[in-house]
Amino acid sequence: MSSLHRRVNAANSNDRAVREPDSPQALRNRALRLLAGREHTCLELTRKLTPHAPTPEVLQALLETLMAKGLLSDERYAEARSHSLQRKFGVSRIARDLRDKGVAAETVERLMLDAQATELSRAREIWKKKFGLVASDAAGRAKQMRFLASRGFGFAVIRRVTGAEDAEETA
Repeated sequence: MSSLHRRVNAANSNDRAVREPDSPQALRNRALRLLAGREHTCLELTRKLTPHAPTPEVLQALLETLMAKGLLSDERYAEARSHSLQRKFGVSRIARDLRDKGVAAETVERLMLDAQATELSRAREIWKKKFGLVASDAAGRAKQMRFLASRGFGFAVIRRVTGAEDAEETA
């Protein structure tokens, strides 16, 4: 990086450090722009807006207003995020993601009960797309099992998908 780029970046970061907080209307507009792009949890929006809020009380009032108007909903975010992640991941990985985003435990639990019903078929589909064939040796099965485990699928589901149960019965 050239010295000019470093100076410009330093100047920009200094500008951000001394920038005035947003007015309540500007903070509201910023929140609406973020929500127009995608759903957010209350925790996510709080993290993104805190540096721009004049006071924590103004931010809290804004968040309560957005929730009361139905523009901000942790429940709606959780449902959309869970549905999106189910194409690629298992129940444990989805649950961890939702908890990290600040979704309430009871909401996560309810959504994970729904996701568990289809976990085996989803794992088979993901496995089929990646591997297609059951591995003929233990090392190959282990690789397939690690892949599914990294995607957040449970051990019982992984064993059924990779044929590990069948391999142990014939051995």
